[in-house]
Amino acid sequence: MGSPKIVMVGMVVVVVVVTVGGVEVMGPPPCEFPAIYNFGDSNSDTGGISAAFVPIPAPYGENYFRKPAGRDCDGRLVIDFIAEHLRLPYLSAYLNSIGTNFRHGANFATGGSTIRRQNETIFEYGISPFSLDMQIVHFDQFKSRTGDLYSEGNSDRDKLPKQEEFSKALYTFDIGQNDLSVGFRKLSDAQLRAAMPDIINQFASAVQHLYEKGARAFWIHNTGPIGCLPVATFYIRNPQPGFLDQFGCIKGQNDMAVEFNRQLKDRVNKLRAELPLAALTYVDVYTAKYGLISNTKNQGFTDPLKVCCGHHENYDHVWCGQKASINGTQYYGASCATPSTFISWDGVHYSEAANHWIADRILNGSLSEPPIPVTHACHKNPGL
Repeated sequence: MGSPKIVMVGMVVVVVVVTVGGVEVMGPPPCEFPAIYNFGDSNSDTGGISAAFVPIPAPYGENYFRKPAGRDCDGRLVIDFIAEHLRLPYLSAYLNSIGTNFRHGANFATGGSTIRRQNETIFEYGISPFSLDMQIVHFDQFKSRTGDLYSEGNSDRDKLPKQEEFSKALYTFDIGQNDLSVGFRKLSDAQLRAAMPDIINQFASAVQHLYEKGARAFWIHNTGPIGCLPVATFYIRNPQPGFLDQFGCIKGQNDMAVEFNRQLKDRVNKLRAELPLAALTYVDVYTAKYGLISNTKNQGFTDPLKVCCGHHENYDHVWCGQKASINGTQYYGASCATPSTFISWDGVHYSEAANHWIADRILNGSLSEPPIPVTHACHKNPGL
């Protein structure tokens, strides 16, 4: 997609001429999003779980922020690149009470979050108590309280959103991966497949609720190839033929993610009919991530199943930023020397370099339905 050219009549912008495949077509102007409101898990958490529980330690954050920054990464996440692309500040976590600025949005995501509420604590398997329904409750409270503070002339109003801008904001989602991981741990394949419609419907209910509160522009990521996360293969010995695909990913887990994404896409299509004023963009992050994993060397990355941060040898594991004793020897989960060549930062989360690569593939709209860039995601019928 080429650069947009503004066509002016007097002082009014009429259309934008965009070059697609060498052909000029008419389209709407870019959106002017005043804010982003994000919902999700650790793939887009910018500090929520760190604020609520134990802060994420060094060496997380070292390669961009030069210190831990509440992100499960050595640097920026895809949501950070979305903010940069829209020329907005990085999102402050709603749960963080120190040094936050919500003028241009808020992040309700927390590491370990699921769509469907789980009956276990974060200290068991790392599942966040802030499931999607609770993130929606937090949003409602945020919207109500900031409105009150703004109308009262609060001295911090320059750090608060204006109420009329909530309907003009971009609402982003990246959640569902942990629902699958919990399912792999607790359910049979048949039980997990049977649970999917309910999980998808709970997601749709969250979108419907935000719509009723005035939200109009939705940017919805599907879930990635969970079977390609190195942590998924750490404890596998002598797998049966066909258990792993040609790239070393667990085929059955990826098949489950593909089915989840199929149902999510179908439900988003139904939401378009149910929410007539909404612009809903379904973003195929799975294809971007699997495309990187399946073509690593040509993209300048190392083996996708190798992990940059932590000590992982001979089925012994010291996680990133942690210390442990193995056979009487102390080990520290340190960073590798070249994080920018690794896809996986810590075995579960992508490196900043991989996140940047993925963002470059999804923000231009080439993997979206409808095929529009994030800059135009407010348009219901973009015509691009």
